[in-house]
Order: sequence, then C-alpha cells, then structure tokens
Amino acid sequence: MTESDEATPPIVLVVMGVSGTGKSTVAGMLAGRLGWDLEEGDDLHPAANVAKMASGQPLTDEDRWPWLDKISAWIQVHVGSGTPGIVTCSSLRKAYRDKLRGPGVAFVHLHGSKEMIAERLNARLDHFMPSTLLDSQLATLEPLDPDEVGIVVPLGQKPKDEVKEIMRRLHLSQLPPPVLNEQGLIAE
Repeated sequence: MTESDEATPPIVLVVMGVSGTGKSTVAGMLAGRLGWDLEEGDDLHPAANVAKMASGQPLTDEDRWPWLDKISAWIQVHVGSGTPGIVTCSSLRKAYRDKLRGPGVAFVHLHGSKEMIAERLNARLDHFMPSTLLDSQLATLEPLDPDEVGIVVPLGQKPKDEVKEIMRRLHLSQLPPPVLNEQGLIAE
C-alpha cells in the first residue's frame, strides 16, 4: 500500500471496509469537513442486491459487478471534472478496487477486530446488512497491496479522531469557516 506522500491530495476517496466499520459515519464527517461531494455506495446497489443481503445471503461477484460499475462511473465523473468526492464502498477484493482505482483515487480502509465489528453490527437497528454476513465479508476481504494508493485506519478511536487521522495522513485541508455579513448570512 502506498500512502499519499504527494503535496497534491487525492480527488476521490473510497472509504472501504466490511460492514459495521463506520464507513458512512466517517465518510459523512470527512465530506462535511472538506466540503466534498459524498456518495453512499450502498444507495447504488440494485434492489435485488439489497434484498439478497437482507435475507442473509452473501453477494456473488456477478451481483457486485453492476454495482461496482456505478461506483466507478461516479468516481470517473469526479476525477475527470476535478470535483473532489468521497464514496463508501466495501471494496473487499483487490479485483473490485482495481475497477475503482486510478490517478487521483485513494482508498481509506477502516479496519478492526472481528469482535469489535460484530458488536457494532449487533447494535445497529437501521441497516439491511445482518451481522451473520460478517464472516463471509471477512473471508472475502483482501488487504491493500503495495501498488494501491491508500491507508489503513485502525478502529477504536472516536470517528472524529479517525477523520483527523485520515486528513493528516492524506494531506487534506479543512474548509475555512464561512465569511458572514452583518446580517449573519454567508457573504458572497
């Protein structure tokens, strides 16, 4: 895995990891701090994939490729236009990441112990992914390789501290606070 040492930060971040690692939370906080576009990768799943996972069945590669095509298209629009963005995507296998990676793209792998992630999954009430699929996700997960641009962020900190670590390690700058006019509105 190659950590971004460049002065130029990535244009698109793919926040990855198994279900329950906090991808949506961390991505949302990062997008808010940076002022970047945000796409929740789960929202790009076809209804059949969501139904399959909700019933406790793991997705096959055939299920995943159309979903990854949609995520890849979102990434390419952002990289091509120079519009910074963050997308969540489990990106468990290198072959999936190969579909998503390219110049301007960096992966942020949120990683923790099976026990910690299982505890988080069991505490969730509003997600279609049951905790019973954790074992299959962990079995599928392939760590970032040396030729992939990205970082591994260990879980266990507060999400705001994970966000700070990501920003520091990838050389990302927080948006300055807005300039307000006399009425307290954002000045133009």
